[in-house]
Amino acid sequence: MKHIFIIGSKGLPARHGGFETFVENLTAKKKNENIHYHISCLNSVEKNFEYNGADCFGINVPNWFGDAKAVIYDILALNKSIEFIKQNNIQNAVIYLLASRIGLFISLFKKRLQKIGIKLLVNPDGLEFKRMKYSALIRRYWKVSEKYSVKNVDLVICDSKEIQKYIENEYAKFKPKTKFIAYGADLAASQISDDDSELQNWYSKNNIKPGEFYLIVGRNIPENNFETIISEFDKSNSQKKLIIISNIKQQFKGKAIFSGTLYNQKMLKKIREQAFAYIHGHEVGGTNPSLLEALASTKLNLLLDVCFNKEVAGNAALYWTKEKDNLAKLIDNAEKMQEQEIENFEKLAKGRIESEYSWEKIVGEYENMWGKQEGV
Repeated sequence: MKHIFIIGSKGLPARHGGFETFVENLTAKKKNENIHYHISCLNSVEKNFEYNGADCFGINVPNWFGDAKAVIYDILALNKSIEFIKQNNIQNAVIYLLASRIGLFISLFKKRLQKIGIKLLVNPDGLEFKRMKYSALIRRYWKVSEKYSVKNVDLVICDSKEIQKYIENEYAKFKPKTKFIAYGADLAASQISDDDSELQNWYSKNNIKPGEFYLIVGRNIPENNFETIISEFDKSNSQKKLIIISNIKQQFKGKAIFSGTLYNQKMLKKIREQAFAYIHGHEVGGTNPSLLEALASTKLNLLLDVCFNKEVAGNAALYWTKEKDNLAKLIDNAEKMQEQEIENFEKLAKGRIESEYSWEKIVGEYENMWGKQEGV
């Protein structure tokens, strides 16, 4: 039996977030019965429970830790995992850290890990030190923590080839061992009917109709470029609406409709399917889950032209830059496209998901890695 301990998500069942969805799919779609997952869960009650066949263990971190809460959570979960492995005499265990939050502290655990033969892996996520939602001090912490994560772990898992290149070049002196395994998405169509009452209420509340809106899903943070998208949309000739599903608090001037957050994932998938197009402005790092979900669901996708987005979508999307009037012109041109052109983009996008980013493929790649005798 191969025991895999996964630390860094908020836990199971998944309610929000990319890492949580990853862990949900990794456990739910498991094929190899010789793999047993142990998942840390940020929980006010420190108890163990089973979910998707995984052993889930609660870690309680009081809110008064503030910005340090996630760091404390990872450290406590790492320590608890090591103790569990020792107490149960588990051989060849793997601990997989999601994000490099505790890179500065890994050296404190390294001897203990080596002594009992634990392999330590990390997924650095995106370029966290570039996220402007953080203060300069926290961005500096992220960069230093990333450095020491790469230096001290046995393997760095990158969900983007561009991130893999960055890790190998930036930290060449450490000669890091890296592996590319992407994030995943689900191609299955929404199970919600067109006349679903909750869906119809959502349309009525936002005063829109299927096919008559552009969609943005994401957090209101600078590197997602909401202001640029909204400004350019207002300059376009489009008579459609711009719907933003987000935690947004700042109110921009313009025609955008802020519909708030939406945690019903089945309904969100239906809304993606019924949008005229999806606009993606994320520019910092990695294989972005919301982009994969859009490619799996929305016919036409308008993406910010950065290497991460182009790696994922290839020729299955249209691209825009932050240059003045660029996105506005792209929106106008999109609305002049023939239906067949749009259907061709939809076919290409779903083909990308099926061949490169299906959860079945991603879970299979992880299970192959866990099962190898060499490496992990």
